[in-house]
Amino acid sequence: MTGQLLAVAIGGAAGAVMRWLMASGIQKMAGGGFPWGTFAVNAIGSFLLGFLFVWLIERSTASELVRLALTVGFLGAFTTFSTYSLESIRLLQEGALALAFGNVLGQVIICLTLTWLGIQLARTL
Repeated sequence: MTGQLLAVAIGGAAGAVMRWLMASGIQKMAGGGFPWGTFAVNAIGSFLLGFLFVWLIERSTASELVRLALTVGFLGAFTTFSTYSLESIRLLQEGALALAFGNVLGQVIICLTLTWLGIQLARTL
């Protein structure tokens, strides 16, 4: 149990740092009122989780600790669904209905699609 907790903690710390670096960097480049940084991180994280789920479970001999560190730890901290939710609500509160609904629908459609694509890619390799 201690090894599992440590694996999730180390993966989570790395995922949280990577999320902040990527989301803030992308948002800085994109600018504007739409949360592109969070959108991109959620899309990338969804793809990676779909891919790693298949790759690590079906095709790899990676240990349980590696699987936990990468999926629960790293990608659990890397994706930002709570931030996505807050940003969507804030857009609604600011009266930016089109941006709010674009964010909600776009992220659901894109992230589900990329998760599926990650699974398909991992199964074809």
